[in-house]
Amino acid sequence: MSGFADAEAAPAVQPLLRLKGVGKDYATFESRGGRLRLVYDLLRGRAAAHVFHALADVSFDLRRGESLGVIGENGAGKSTLLKTIAGVIKPTHGTVEVNGRVGALLELGSGFHPEYTGLANIDLAAALLGLEPDQVDEQRRAIIEFADLGEHIHDPIKTYSSGMVVRLGFAVATALRPDILITDEVLAVGDESFQKKCIAWMERYLDDGGTLLLCSHGMYHVQ
Repeated sequence: MSGFADAEAAPAVQPLLRLKGVGKDYATFESRGGRLRLVYDLLRGRAAAHVFHALADVSFDLRRGESLGVIGENGAGKSTLLKTIAGVIKPTHGTVEVNGRVGALLELGSGFHPEYTGLANIDLAAALLGLEPDQVDEQRRAIIEFADLGEHIHDPIKTYSSGMVVRLGFAVATALRPDILITDEVLAVGDESFQKKCIAWMERYLDDGGTLLLCSHGMYHVQ
């Protein structure tokens, strides 16, 4: 027992992600008059009289190399949770602490320009993800091969099906290896062969020490 007593305590490992009491409220109203009253109250610094609690008191830590699956029915607040972590929306209550680079696979392709070709959108999306021009040049071929869109890579995004958009969106996202990967059922849109391809990429990412937060309404993708 003496050796245990004399041993130095191991330094605490800082989590990559920490949520403390996070909540998100949305104001609700039932009529046009209610909407005007809401605007009036907000302009005067008053809280909304009626709110919908999309999230309430969510707290957890996620450390490097861990995987966390969040299960819930449609409308349970899964997407709201991930968008809060990704910084897309601000929490009404609590704090979100992120100590690493987040890769968010949420609503893939939502940032694409519909008039631009798939190829042009690769450059645009990669730049928005923080890649330098020389890094984009290095990753472009890998992105094109992963998306596997053939000659459609030269067509405008507005002509793509939802599955094609998902292919390109996931391919761009995988070009930037994040510290934390968060995803929200985006694979449900792609075909079976592409789903397997994405899952294989995620498995390699995890085997290399990546950290994953996955939200789903079922156990299939989580397993």
